[in-house]
This record gives sequence, structure tokens and C-alpha cells, in this order.
Amino acid sequence: MKFYKYHGAGNDFLLADNREGRLHLSADQVRRLCHRHFGFGADGVMLLGPGRDGYAFTMEYYNPDGSGGMMCGNGGRCIVAFAADLGITDFRFLAADGPHAAEVLQDGNPKTVRLGMKDVTDVQQLGPDEYFLDTGTRHDVRFVADPDALDLRTVAPPVRHDPRFAPVGTNVNFVRWDGGSLRIRTFEKGVEDETLACGTGIVASAMAAWLHEGLDRCEIPVRARGGDLSVAFRPEDGGFRAVCLTGPAEFIGTVEADI
Repeated sequence: MKFYKYHGAGNDFLLADNREGRLHLSADQVRRLCHRHFGFGADGVMLLGPGRDGYAFTMEYYNPDGSGGMMCGNGGRCIVAFAADLGITDFRFLAADGPHAAEVLQDGNPKTVRLGMKDVTDVQQLGPDEYFLDTGTRHDVRFVADPDALDLRTVAPPVRHDPRFAPVGTNVNFVRWDGGSLRIRTFEKGVEDETLACGTGIVASAMAAWLHEGLDRCEIPVRARGGDLSVAFRPEDGGFRAVCLTGPAEFIGTVEADI
């Protein structure tokens, strides 16, 4: 089976063309594909499946531990880049959290992809510097003095497994607003480690920054460890609508897997 490797700001994925619907992956197969030493290495696996209900294709996403059933923002941008490379020109697709639409703003390699994300209607402020929201995946956002000074493998797991977020847990983002942009580091459940960028976490953190900092701008530049992205939205009725995540999606190469 041929897989195509892409990354979005350092968040890397293995993708396969499953428009014929013949490929079904077990959790063990996903774990072996994503393993950094015994597999090809990736932050997740995605299958581009057949279109339905008027949408051009479907996005089936798996974490490297084999779990699925959630949205991945950088994965969504990468699957749009993959679709474009397959010759697809309609970028309306269905993911685990519902319908999405995207644009390829700059073609080539890397591509610049603007991805429409789900509306967010429920933002919970859990403390003076802590927010919780679901942007297709659950995220805890914490404002700290210096995200780069933290040992995420030490400070993030107690939050990721906090009983408040049981039974499924949460991703954890440590952020700082630097006056012109948002710095972020994210610990992802399913990966159980820091990733160089997390699209849904970047979206969640941008919304939290808008609230926490009292910003008057609705397009937030974000600096992740793997690259720069931006989040745009329209605040409305205590939530956020017309949400878009924009950033690079780059094709790396292909691998052949015996699965």
C-alpha cells in the first residue's frame, strides 16, 4: 500500500487514497506505521475516502496510538493539499466533527491552505489563566510566562489526565501573547508527547487569547515550534464563527507499506 507523507508546520502525517473504500486499518497497523523507530514515523494517519452527501471526499483520521474519531486541523490542511495533488478541485469534505471547506491559496510545494473549522459555541474559563474548549478536539489552554521554559513531558500529563476532563482526557496548550503574535507549545493526547504544531490547539488558543487579552483583532498570528500559522474568526453570541486556520502543507515523499 502506498502512503504519501505530508507535514503542516512540522505536524507530519501518512495519507492514503482510499476513494475506492477498500482500505481498513486496525489500531495495531496505525501504531506500527506511526512508530518513529519501527515504522515510518508520523503524528497520525489519514485516509482520503469516497465523497458522500454532496461532499467531494471524507477525512478519516487516526492518532499514532490507533485512536480516532476526532478532527485534526493540520491534518485537514494536509489532506486538502493531498487532494489537490490527486487532481481534486473541490475541497469540501466530511471529517469526524462534520463538514469542512478549504481553499488552496498558493499552489506548489509547499501549498498554503486555508481550512474552515467548526463553529465554537462553548468556551469555559476554568481559572484566571486557563480555558477549555472543543475545536473538533478537546483542548485545555494555559497562559504562562514562558512556554519555551517548560518541560512539557513533566507539566502536561497531569493536566492531560486531570479528572475534570475524564474519561477521554484533553490536549494541553501552553501559550503566551507577545503583543503581536501568540507563542504556543502543545502536548497531544494520542501522541502522548509534544508535537511541533497542532491545528485544533492553535485555533483553541487563538480564541482563548482573544478573550484573555481583550484583543480587538479577529485574525491572530500564531508561532508554533514547527512554523507560523494564522487563525481568523468572527466572535458572535459568546462563541466564534467563520473560523479559518491558514498555513503551509508540504509533501515530503512516498512510502510503501506491507499491511
